[in-house]
Amino acid sequence: MGRAFEFRRARKEKRWANMARTFTKFGREISIAVKAGGPDVETNARLRVVIQNAKAANMPKDNIESAIKKASAKDAADLAEVNFEGYGPHGVAIWVETATDNNTRTVANIRSYFNRSGGQLGTAGSLEFIFTRKGVFTLPANATNSEELELLLIENGAEDIVEQDGDLVVYTSFEDFIGMQRALEGAGVSVSSAELRRIPNSEVTLSDEQTEDVIKLIEKLEDDDDVQNVFHNMNEN
Repeated sequence: MGRAFEFRRARKEKRWANMARTFTKFGREISIAVKAGGPDVETNARLRVVIQNAKAANMPKDNIESAIKKASAKDAADLAEVNFEGYGPHGVAIWVETATDNNTRTVANIRSYFNRSGGQLGTAGSLEFIFTRKGVFTLPANATNSEELELLLIENGAEDIVEQDGDLVVYTSFEDFIGMQRALEGAGVSVSSAELRRIPNSEVTLSDEQTEDVIKLIEKLEDDDDVQNVFHNMNEN
């Protein structure tokens, strides 16, 4: 009984920790969106996307409104979006997106994670040939009439449409991301999430042991409060 209780408590604590990191991430995204386009969701498309994703992740309305208010304050911290590119263990390419108010701290932390894992941080642009930035929309499969939806998606830049876990996942170019978002909004299509991802053009296949080495680095990066997203080209199938 005691061990079972401790196990359940540990799992609960881990869920809370993951939730806290998720809310921190969205708080930073909201701050950047507000700084870039203002606090009005009617005129700030980027903010609308962030709020939509935050709600999908069960971020409370009060937290969202608080983040917007905080970002709108005159003394709000200026967050810079900084990317880091490098190679982790076993030659896996890793792209790290951060939002930081102290670049010196962030650079030192990210470099230390790579170095301690046996990887190496590279220069800006060194992984551009490996990753392509894409817009990725997740829609409920029953969002609307399938033929009408397909036509809408194609007309607004859909490059690929795939079924995944009962949903439709739509890929667009980076340039068509906002246009697709506006088209879906205008048509009243339900969107579970809308995000920009860096999709690898080639993948590296590793052994189970090698995969664990890379996962340890990725988890270390994701645990850093300044890190927003981590992308890699490791084959996870």
